[in-house]
Amino acid sequence: MSTLSARHHHGSAPWLALAGFALAAFAAAAIGGLGVQGTAAEYNSLAQPSWAPPSWLFGPVWTVLYAMIALAGWLAWRRAGWTTALTVYAVQLVLNALWTPLFFGAGQYGLALAEIVLLWLAIAATVALFRRISTVAALLLVPYLLWVTYATALNAAIWSMN
Repeated sequence: MSTLSARHHHGSAPWLALAGFALAAFAAAAIGGLGVQGTAAEYNSLAQPSWAPPSWLFGPVWTVLYAMIALAGWLAWRRAGWTTALTVYAVQLVLNALWTPLFFGAGQYGLALAEIVLLWLAIAATVALFRRISTVAALLLVPYLLWVTYATALNAAIWSMN
């Protein structure tokens, strides 16, 4: 891949790139939800720990997180162009998209747990790599890492209880 950077563009290219990062984050969310209807009902039917959040909370939380994920990617790209850090960023988006179909679509709670651990590692690596490029970009991903930490614990608890 090229190290093409936004600094070399004029006009609206950086803003088009921001739209591209937003589209990528939206695609991860949409792909994750494809063919997985009734997740709230399924989630509510599972045996859950007392600290499990209500199903209505996931939509608002993920909306904010996906916006922050998109902005973080864009900021890293603006600063350094497409680097290894953005390749790892892309990998974590793919892993993000895979979790919902594994957990809800296939009901594979154990496999989903293994996958979310890989997602957590990819997010942590992205944070570390982004920190070298843009502290703001790295910090924008910290709430995502914390939420996925919580989601990993929740996935583990649900797997053991069901």
